[in-house]
Amino acid sequence: MSQSTPPSEQSTPASGAPFTDGTAPAPAPVLGADVPAPAPAPARGNVALGLVAALVAALVAGGVYGGVAGAIEREIGWAAIGVGFLVGFAAGKLGGRNPVLPVVSALLSLGAVYLGQLLAIAVIAGEELKASASEMFFDNFGLMTDAWSASKDFMTFVFFALAAFAAFAGAKKATE
Repeated sequence: MSQSTPPSEQSTPASGAPFTDGTAPAPAPVLGADVPAPAPAPARGNVALGLVAALVAALVAGGVYGGVAGAIEREIGWAAIGVGFLVGFAAGKLGGRNPVLPVVSALLSLGAVYLGQLLAIAVIAGEELKASASEMFFDNFGLMTDAWSASKDFMTFVFFALAAFAAFAGAKKATE
């Protein structure tokens, strides 16, 4: 059988063995020589780090939630869902698949929404009394909790449930 087209210059030499024309394959890179070591994998699966991340996320998200709710003088259900999801996602992303994290995330999200509701009351009361929200929150904390107790209704607990559910789901979603 004859070949209808001539072999290209880059094909295997006539002897049939590769690299018999004096060329050699490029050597594999050696770590530590001229090639930097790969970056370490992000921390994951550390339960303590996941719990700390969830706590920080709860404090920050609760503060933002309260500030927004106080500024518009109403609560928003999707914001409570966002608080919960953020807390759960932070815990799951850094803490891994530990079954404690979704439960703790749900509990922390309840605290975050409660903190946000108290902060919203402090913002609204501060506007009414011409005082700062931080002064109302820290100097009159008992008054804020009494105001929360007097103003709670069915929707208050719906927001709690939404946040807890979203936190649990967020922690599970982060580990997929």
